[in-house]
Amino acid sequence: QVQVVESGGGLVQAGGSLRLSCAASGSIFSIDYGAWYRQAPGKQRELVASISRRGSTNYVDSVKGRFTISRDNTKDTVYLQMNSLKPEDTAVYYCYVGFVNGETAWGQGTQATVSS
Repeated sequence: QVQVVESGGGLVQAGGSLRLSCAASGSIFSIDYGAWYRQAPGKQRELVASISRRGSTNYVDSVKGRFTISRDNTKDTVYLQMNSLKPEDTAVYYCYVGFVNGETAWGQGTQATVSS
């Protein structure tokens, strides 16, 4: 059974950094694309960043220049480096991956809290 497990969330002061990891396991197929979403209290889940198999990336405007999505294909892991964090970045961050056979999976979410 495919599993996607996030880690790296926590509490940080404004201006600080966090690095989220998303490790996929249980599939004989490798990751085709990966993405990070976030959901703040009372708000809809939004796409934060995505990365293709070839490494092409996209970001929501509010995080451009501060967040970096990357991947390690040898480990079937997707990362989100978050720098210059702001209180409005506080949310539960979810990883979403698509495998080359078409299967997809969500992680359970990891909380990132930025204090002012």
